[in-house]
Amino acid sequence: MQRRLGTVERADRFYDEQMLDHLNERMREFIGRQEMFFLATADRHGECDSTFRAGPPGFLHVVDERTLLYPEYRGNGVHASLGNIQENPHVGILMIDFFRARIGLHVNGRAEIVEDEAVRAAHPELTVDSVPGRRARMWVRVTVEEAYIHCAKHIPHLQKAPKGTPRDWGTDDQRRKGGDFFGTARAARERGPAERPAREHVPAVAERGAAGSPPARPAFADALPDAKDPAAWRAHAERVLARARSRRAEAEEVPFTGWFG
Repeated sequence: MQRRLGTVERADRFYDEQMLDHLNERMREFIGRQEMFFLATADRHGECDSTFRAGPPGFLHVVDERTLLYPEYRGNGVHASLGNIQENPHVGILMIDFFRARIGLHVNGRAEIVEDEAVRAAHPELTVDSVPGRRARMWVRVTVEEAYIHCAKHIPHLQKAPKGTPRDWGTDDQRRKGGDFFGTARAARERGPAERPAREHVPAVAERGAAGSPPARPAFADALPDAKDPAAWRAHAERVLARARSRRAEAEEVPFTGWFG
């Protein structure tokens, strides 16, 4: 797609200057302030789910530069995200600071589900929340593979409203949870029991071998050479290095560091 739209050079510059395989100090500080994030998962068929997570600052806990932990609170019982992670460990986390820095941070990685007792044994510094609805049922541990900025230019600058009624953590009161805001319960009663369509089986991630699997994104413009041709790989690597040296020579004397350094 980068080749089709003519953005390979721009994308390569982004990879070189803005993407890390770990969380640097500024990123870790940023994560520690967040009270919410958006989570993307997919099941073994590649069918996606996007959801929202919230908690007190630090609920998305930075273990180290390559590891995050977040709690799964009591919810609606569907466990769509946990079910997806159990089938497909790839997750995407998006944090956006609408109120102060007006910037975003993407973290992509591999997730695993961990019992609360095991997490607390390994991390005794984690506090036990006094709010029943914010007590972790279990945790998700994310091994960071990519971390990169979400630019500020389209992020609205919002202001927090004064605290009013306390949030109803853990409630089952349908009115407090939002009631039938979108009218789906009424429509469901009129429709009757829903029939879910049968889905064609797609091999799970664990079932697909690495050989023959295309990369998620190309890091260079020309196609990959044949895996059994060392000379072609050497020539390919030399072309990539030549382009990298050319871009570095054209870069400004003061390197761009970006919002996260």
